[in-house]
Amino acid sequence: MTVLLLRHAVAGHSTGAPDDHLRPLDERGRRQADGLPDALAEYDVQRVLTSPYVRCRQTVEPLAGSLALPVEERPELAEGSTADDVRRLVDSLDGETAVLCTHGDVVSEVLGEESKKGSTWVLEVGQDGSFEQRDYIAAPA
Repeated sequence: MTVLLLRHAVAGHSTGAPDDHLRPLDERGRRQADGLPDALAEYDVQRVLTSPYVRCRQTVEPLAGSLALPVEERPELAEGSTADDVRRLVDSLDGETAVLCTHGDVVSEVLGEESKKGSTWVLEVGQDGSFEQRDYIAAPA
């Protein structure tokens, strides 16, 4: 099974306010989001799942729209989620190829390394639930 682990596109600067989950994409982030349908066109994406944060939802909306798929908000992809949270979510996908839009801390938790905003890791999921990095797609310009 293939999973595309996407770090949300560029958003405005965090003010540290308690409503950070409402922070939207900035102009550059909107361009990155608009470029995702082309960047991920070679993958047979069947589901689009996202953190409930506004910046994540806005990142995947152009992709979901181009594929006529709903955007599914999942708390397992929110900031602070663990690799086990993501694994349980992936286990529930029943083999469907899915885009999972999340945050930098979650990508680091899952892969053990940093990821640039708007970039995607193409992962192959093993029978044991392990994630093998297959490809890296830089953020659309």
